[in-house]
Amino acid sequence: MEDEKGGDNLFLQVLTTHAICCNTCEEECEHLLILNCSSALWEMVSAAIALAFVPLLLTLIIRYRFYFVLFYRAVLLRWVQDFMTGISREERVYQYVLTHATPGDPDSILDTFDLWCSNVEFISHIGPKKGLILDRLLKELCPLTVLELGTHCGYTTVRIARSLPLGARLYSVEMDERNARVAEKIIRLAGFDDDTVELIVRPSDEVIPRLREDFGIERLDFVFMDHWKRCYLPDLQALEDSGLLGDGSMVLADNVVFPGAPSFLRHVRRSGLYEHRVHRAALEYIRGIRDGMAELVYRGIK
Repeated sequence: MEDEKGGDNLFLQVLTTHAICCNTCEEECEHLLILNCSSALWEMVSAAIALAFVPLLLTLIIRYRFYFVLFYRAVLLRWVQDFMTGISREERVYQYVLTHATPGDPDSILDTFDLWCSNVEFISHIGPKKGLILDRLLKELCPLTVLELGTHCGYTTVRIARSLPLGARLYSVEMDERNARVAEKIIRLAGFDDDTVELIVRPSDEVIPRLREDFGIERLDFVFMDHWKRCYLPDLQALEDSGLLGDGSMVLADNVVFPGAPSFLRHVRRSGLYEHRVHRAALEYIRGIRDGMAELVYRGIK
């Protein structure tokens, strides 16, 4: 009897253990099934979200493709070339101009610049298309005293200098000493001496208040702005305060649409001091990006 009771107890223990194991397995299976279903559901949702964003992403890429091209040419390519060559982009363009252009020929200098900027690396300056607007305005105005704010590597300086009448003088301001050294070589290579082009290596906000005292300037006939866009407004106001802008003095400011100078344009519209217009044009060497130059004719307080 005791053997039978012991066998029954053992059998009950086995059944109990089996039941517990079955319950545990069922719970684990249910848990795994829930996890698998959740994972599959998340994958489906993620795929649906990704597919929903594909058209938006493609739209953005197509709409802003020219800006991606600009970023590549102006930033990424510059970093790579700086690292590989060990010299600045401005020095690279100077070496190219020195090798391929005709010394003493401003047209050859500018054409070589344009070729390099179109096909090799991007450099921001007025370029050939907007340059034609500058050429026309200089021809119409025939200015004798010209101020350029932002020499960079000398492209626009050469373009202005070649259009000036005999006896005119161009004062070009550049705050970066390295750029100024390149610009000096470009300007002299084009055939312009100190009597025609004087390069001033100082910040514009220091130069403008002292133009009369340091350089004997009584009136500015033409001012070209192509430096830091945040400096456009304070420098224009400094010119107004200096008394060097007379009736009919012209200010031409590049890149007022891209990257833009909204506070500058707002001041021009509200001040009542200028007749003004914006010449719409594409950004130099990058088609598809809208830009423009602001033309201001000073009339003073009416």
